[in-house]
Amino acid sequence: MIFVFYFFAAFQVFLGYKSLRGGVDFLNFFKREIAEPESDFAPFASIIAPCRGLDADLESNLTALFRQSFPRYEIVFVVGDERDEAVPVINKIINCQTAGVTKSAKIVVAGKAVDSGQKVHNLRRAVLEVSEESEVFVFVDSDARPNRDWLRSLIAPLEDENVGAATGYRWFIAENGGFAANLHSVWNASIASALGAKSKSNFCWGGSMAMRRGTFERLGISEKWRGVLSDDYAVTRAVKKANLPVYFVPRALTASIEDYSFRQVAEFTTRQMKITRVYAARLWIASFVGSFLFSAVFWSGVFLLFFTFGWQFWLTLLFLLIIFALGAGKAWIRLSAVKLVLKDYEKHLNRSFWWQITLWTISPLLFFYNDFAALLSRRIRWRGIEYELKSPSETVIISE
Repeated sequence: MIFVFYFFAAFQVFLGYKSLRGGVDFLNFFKREIAEPESDFAPFASIIAPCRGLDADLESNLTALFRQSFPRYEIVFVVGDERDEAVPVINKIINCQTAGVTKSAKIVVAGKAVDSGQKVHNLRRAVLEVSEESEVFVFVDSDARPNRDWLRSLIAPLEDENVGAATGYRWFIAENGGFAANLHSVWNASIASALGAKSKSNFCWGGSMAMRRGTFERLGISEKWRGVLSDDYAVTRAVKKANLPVYFVPRALTASIEDYSFRQVAEFTTRQMKITRVYAARLWIASFVGSFLFSAVFWSGVFLLFFTFGWQFWLTLLFLLIIFALGAGKAWIRLSAVKLVLKDYEKHLNRSFWWQITLWTISPLLFFYNDFAALLSRRIRWRGIEYELKSPSETVIISE
């Protein structure tokens, strides 16, 4: 039986080596992109920011949208209900930030969703309210805090009209530390490093994404959002169907600063994998199988150390150390890449170093739990609304 373990342990070493190579490519891609000079491409842009409820530090997140190093743009905040808790915060920011400046901002009330996710419903309404001179649509989540160059960097790849979409991604930062919040960050980090130079395999993330208006309309994105819950999966599918590349922009990486509890981590991560099961079933299966294999091999190896002796003990330990070293190396390289962009959060990132290089051994257990939960149910709760995901194009609102 132990030779079965050695076979799968050797396989995990091979996968760990490939993952480490991927981490090196990820870091090198960041370095190349950051070394590129700033683009002069600056068409009029519309930032669309859907909001619901009070995110942690919502005012700071939304204020960052007014401080972009970009000449001409507007901000369209969109809510589902004029009584939403975010509305007073948005009004306060608009009144403070637009006095004496050329940037314009407004609130759009979309009303309650009927047959789609509330966020998607808000987006479909907001794109109808943008300025006529807008050439680029930029989408941002309310829990993301962009840096000053975010907008310029995100739009730059769209100078090439053949680019379908430009995307950033998020990096969760645990403001006060803690096991749950850092596990959440590590779980999400493994998805972040799937992006890179290969534009054909990249995906769009709706929390930091830009498209030319012409591309958006030509691909019929608004219509493709009808009935869906996940805005970014729908956009990714449409862009790839049109055989257009998705350009990942490291400079558009955004910080999401929150301290999650264990309950919040379980809810967030399980929701993501339930959405993945419906919109990208193959990816969900790969996650299910991969998380099971790693967890079974690594943690059964730790268990075996207590029951083996002699050469079997030392060989088992050697396999575990190699697997751990490869994974820890990948985590360290990934963190090094992120620090090149999120310089304002260097202290937070340095503080997360030990969490990043250790908790990656536990995050596959969380992935397996998420994937198993997605197997059992397609119901999710997102910002106070319960949905059932019938299919990629059919979303049922159960309760609010």
